Amino acid sequence: MESIAKIKYLRSAPRKARLVADAVRGMMVGEALGLLEFNINKKVATDIAKVLKSAVANMQSKNTDTAIDLEELRIKEIRVDEGPVMKRFRARAQGRASQILKRMCHITVTVEN
Repeated sequence: MESIAKIKYLRSAPRKARLVADAVRGMMVGEALGLLEFNINKKVATDIAKVLKSAVANMQSKNTDTAIDLEELRIKEIRVDEGPVMKRFRARAQGRASQILKRMCHITVTVEN
């Protein structure tokens, strides 16, 4: 049985989020949460941990008759997709302007027994 959780329009670049997602892909949920909360020093790690906890909660709400153990669950898939880009401009020398791209991402986590 599997469960899915998503976070959309996360104000972090997909390239930075993929670094953290690659570190926990395929791990058991208990190990991954420990790694995300204590060992990875990136801002996105807290957001990915939040989505992972949401996927576990979704799994528990599906299976109300049996208790779910974190050691039995595994991250089946973690996907980081690119979201919309906010475009801003910064003043430069001699009356020019340069573009600043503020990227967003969508993160999808699938957890299975």
